[in-house]
Amino acid sequence: MEKKKVLLAVSGGIAAYKAATVASKLYQSGYEVKVILTNSAQKFITPLTFQTLTRQEVYTDTFEEKEPAIVSHIDIADWADLVLIAPATANVIGKLANGIADDMLSTTLLATKADVIIAPAMNVNMFNHPAVQKNMKTLSSFGWRFIEPNEGLLACGWIGKGRLAEPEELIEAVHDYFNEITNQKTLPLSGKKILVTAGPTREELDPVRYFTNHSSGKMGYALASVAKQLGADVTLVTGPTAIDSPEGIKVEKVTSAKEMFDQTLFHYAEQDVVIKCAAVADYTPVTVHENKFKKKNDTWTVELRKTDDILQTLGEKKEHQILVGFAAETENLENYATDKLRRKNLDMVVGNDVSKEGSGFGSDTNEIVIIKKDGSISKLPILTKEKAAKEILQQVLEMMEQ
Repeated sequence: MEKKKVLLAVSGGIAAYKAATVASKLYQSGYEVKVILTNSAQKFITPLTFQTLTRQEVYTDTFEEKEPAIVSHIDIADWADLVLIAPATANVIGKLANGIADDMLSTTLLATKADVIIAPAMNVNMFNHPAVQKNMKTLSSFGWRFIEPNEGLLACGWIGKGRLAEPEELIEAVHDYFNEITNQKTLPLSGKKILVTAGPTREELDPVRYFTNHSSGKMGYALASVAKQLGADVTLVTGPTAIDSPEGIKVEKVTSAKEMFDQTLFHYAEQDVVIKCAAVADYTPVTVHENKFKKKNDTWTVELRKTDDILQTLGEKKEHQILVGFAAETENLENYATDKLRRKNLDMVVGNDVSKEGSGFGSDTNEIVIIKKDGSISKLPILTKEKAAKEILQQVLEMMEQ
């Protein structure tokens, strides 16, 4: 096979001994393997072990620059096709989730553009700690993948989830990753960049109150997941939702309409397709109270001002992008959706009547109508949101082919 470059990053846990088997088997499978060892990992296993198994220099010190012409941690970050962190301790996971760069492993991971697979290993109580779970969710939102630890008797004596996955599982994950990359090259959206916005926004009124809407984010998340399955490089800009971040997708979490506007515009120029599915607030309070507003009178008048129109701005700035909008209406669906398509310079608009049963916010299904700028209209029956996402992206593919 074509030699693929795997950077194996080993942090300090008793499971570090398994990393030697992983390095050896990857090398025997035809991968080019380089290894980073943290200082703590070297308490369990030596650099010489990995050097012998991989026939490569082992990296341990971010300040050890053997070649004046290169910066080692940048050079190895650029070299890797894939980074596998095994074992990944709670400490390393925490540092990577919070952008701390104080050793060879963390500086390299902060610099790499390669995909990352993380195999945690630690005490069961550490693994279940809210801080560790939060940090793993943060790394998942970067598009990094996890190999779940196994359950059983741990080195500390506890029984539970925390054992590093077996070397065979780790190697299979590497094989699967490269097979997926190979297969993606034949998928219809391979090489295309798609941005999806999802969920509601929250417009703060005071520290305990905000304006929002009933959007769950399910439709936008379904679109992002299906686009990924079709081979696209997907960025999901999402307001507050209760949905877990999709694996392998870059997620930008925002709260307000202003934050969603800024993040969407930041990524816009490089996108091939933008699908604005989020239910963004049209208005935001003029005055945001620093402290909780106390109950005084029988009525409370709040002055609102218009938020920046994200879709309108995207339509005005559109160059090569295919721009898709959503129109959630309660009456005159086709008329309002068609008007939105024209006013905002869209290529396609997806309308749904949120007053219909099974098609409103928070439901698992949608009954949609797809209207294109060529005047064609497709009315679809009630579908699951995943199937609706497939229909929408099929229409996008047809426009790309044309």
